[in-house]
Amino acid sequence: MSAPARVAVVGVHGHGSSHLRTVRALAARGRAVLHAVVDPRPVAGTVLAADGPQGPLVPAATPWYADLGALLADSPPDVVVLATPIHTHLDLARSALLAGCDVLLEKPTAASLAEHDALVAAAAAAGRRVQVGFQTFGSGALAELARVVASGELGDVTTVAAVGTWVRTSAYYARSRWAGRRTLDGVPVVDGVVTNPLAHAVASALLVAGATRAADVLDVETDLWRAHPIEADDTSSVVVTLAGGRRVAAGLTLCAPERADATVVVRGTEGSATLRYEHDDLRITSHRGTRSVSATRTDLLENLLAARADPSVRLSCDVADTGAFMAVLDAVRTAPDPRPIAAEHVTWQGDGPDAHPVVHDVVAWCDRVGRESATFTALGAPWTR
Repeated sequence: MSAPARVAVVGVHGHGSSHLRTVRALAARGRAVLHAVVDPRPVAGTVLAADGPQGPLVPAATPWYADLGALLADSPPDVVVLATPIHTHLDLARSALLAGCDVLLEKPTAASLAEHDALVAAAAAAGRRVQVGFQTFGSGALAELARVVASGELGDVTTVAAVGTWVRTSAYYARSRWAGRRTLDGVPVVDGVVTNPLAHAVASALLVAGATRAADVLDVETDLWRAHPIEADDTSSVVVTLAGGRRVAAGLTLCAPERADATVVVRGTEGSATLRYEHDDLRITSHRGTRSVSATRTDLLENLLAARADPSVRLSCDVADTGAFMAVLDAVRTAPDPRPIAAEHVTWQGDGPDAHPVVHDVVAWCDRVGRESATFTALGAPWTR
């Protein structure tokens, strides 16, 4: 049996803690060892250093580095996990690749399509692997949905929709300098609803529609809005036209009255299918009747380690397979700035850091975007008039 992979996690005080839990679980099975943690803020003495009944997420003897360059110069690991701000992805990933590391990179892949292309080239030049953190790509339910669509069971596909109606509070946007920004210090960030919180919905819908490369995307129509006092979009519709003629429509908001399960919905001439990707749950209605499929999910870090051990194992979300999503991100990046939704169409709920805007009837409008493959503006949503 091969030695456990040495894994370093970069960015551990936020979402990175979930990666620390994954490394701990893999370490218990002899698959990995936490080689080091990297974060500008020290880990020792924080809540991470003594986390939960299963033991600390970061064992006391784990080396801590303030920046990735110092770790790579001192003791390069086998795998670098990057849970860092969007605009840092390319430089950090490229540094890890040049040091001979494989990379697990949180979504979105990068802050522009050009950066994505540069990262694909860097991985190829280094002969290393880059897995992108679209966890849904490891879902058996998403794979089954793609299989059902390809089989023709639903007939000719008429719409592929991504619908997400979530809630984000003022505290969410106050957590860091880059949250809710389109640019920061002169560089792209693109932290909007389409490109970050509900990026999983968009990427999954594109995959089901057969689009993985930027060349698969012919046109992206964007309709970007915001109810929060931020730069980026929090309520948006996007209609993507693919090379094969299919259209993928996304109706997305972070300003719903309450959080609902995000879905990918495929409708065809002979049936429909709805994927609740957060639960790996698929419901199919066709000439075969109605059936539900509950599937398991392959962890992306575990999949990356398996690919390292066996070259025949394919990455669940290879960086090259995120090109179609990055084409959408680039359209959002280069679109006019999101327009504010007038106060008459918004009700604020909660107080202080828990305050959040609710756009009137936004859930119904997001659903219409998916059903009719048209933007909020084309459909005549009240706040667009």
